[in-house]
Amino acid sequence: MAAENVPAYVESRRFGDATVTVIADGSSLWPQNFAVPPEALRAAIPELDAHGRMRIGFHSIHIAIGDASLLVDAGFDDPDSAWGRKFATMWAETRRTPGVEAGLASIGVRPEEITHVITTHAHFDHYVGLTTERGGEYVPRFPNARHLIGRADRTASRYGNSPDAEFVSRFEAIARRGLLDLVDGDREVVPGVTMLHAPGESPGHSIVHVASRGEHFYALGDLLHHACEVAHLDWVLMGRDQSAMRASRDRLLAAAVPQNATLVFSHAMFPPWGHIVRDGSGFRWEGAI
Repeated sequence: MAAENVPAYVESRRFGDATVTVIADGSSLWPQNFAVPPEALRAAIPELDAHGRMRIGFHSIHIAIGDASLLVDAGFDDPDSAWGRKFATMWAETRRTPGVEAGLASIGVRPEEITHVITTHAHFDHYVGLTTERGGEYVPRFPNARHLIGRADRTASRYGNSPDAEFVSRFEAIARRGLLDLVDGDREVVPGVTMLHAPGESPGHSIVHVASRGEHFYALGDLLHHACEVAHLDWVLMGRDQSAMRASRDRLLAAAVPQNATLVFSHAMFPPWGHIVRDGSGFRWEGAI
């Protein structure tokens, strides 16, 4: 819940011994490309504008559990950085918050205190904030953290595509300092926090599961882009692996629904908390206020 003196773009909830904080990094109009007939898409996403765009959020997630301080997806660079100013012109009606580092500061977390950074996948809105520019070169923003990403995304950010130059340069800055861990399959990062391999959006895409005292939370990355995908599990963006995405979604549902887990996907509008519940023979997304 929102705490006193915490800004409106930051919200925390408790799950057993873990405190999970969502930090909104901004929002944009997104020209989605679901491989779905337009009539069905507009029925499921009535907020689409005349150009087929919808407003999406961008979120990073902080997890405090035991002595660990973990960040799931570093988001964008600071709004006043050269990269931030450039991004503001790239997508329509981009709106930025003060950013992830400012959001962490609002809950009393400094970059050097982060112990682990988990990047769900190698798309720019999830990793650019891993580094900052100093003296004309990229340096790690979280200098004491282990940085984890699915190994397959180190070589292929999308199916059949090599990582772009932005990804290579920023992750090389992490790797040169010996801070990068490439993950195969599932991995327990610290007790109570596990990376789960969930390909589909990208070959190495992961989600993050927090389990403590019988309570469960999942950071879903881009396993979902819109709540309608819960009711339409086969709806997938063009350029992704549909069969892998469906298998990853089915795996999540089999675990998270019986757990009554709270979930956040990266591009919901803030505040993004929700549950997946049964709806007849299928499922639906239900916001968790």
